[in-house]
Amino acid sequence: MRRTTTAILLAVGLALTGCGNNHDDAKTAAKPHASPTVDKETAYLDAAHEITFNGSPSDAELLAYPESWCAALDEGHSVAWLLGEGDLYPIGDEWGTVKQDAYELVVAGVKAYCPGNLDAVKAELRASGEY
Repeated sequence: MRRTTTAILLAVGLALTGCGNNHDDAKTAAKPHASPTVDKETAYLDAAHEITFNGSPSDAELLAYPESWCAALDEGHSVAWLLGEGDLYPIGDEWGTVKQDAYELVVAGVKAYCPGNLDAVKAELRASGEY
């Protein structure tokens, strides 16, 4: 009698917790696992922090550029325009960067914020011979 009661309780416990149900395990195994994503701000800042600046720009100063770059690129402007007459060269009151590093920052911003423009940006920079 004791063995029968134990077996019944064990079976009920397994049924309630889903253990021993291969059908549910198969469904779980078949679901794709989402890969961790990095938000665009973090991706951009991680890349920006690897760039050498004359001075120390704050994250807020660095974040002021990517959306403006993307908007201008979406309007058909070039990287040369961004960093020239577009007045979107990455420089602040107490910091700045050389053109090569500015290009790297633009690429990082475009990659994170408007990746659809990335191929055109890289092509333009390569064609300039400066990237």
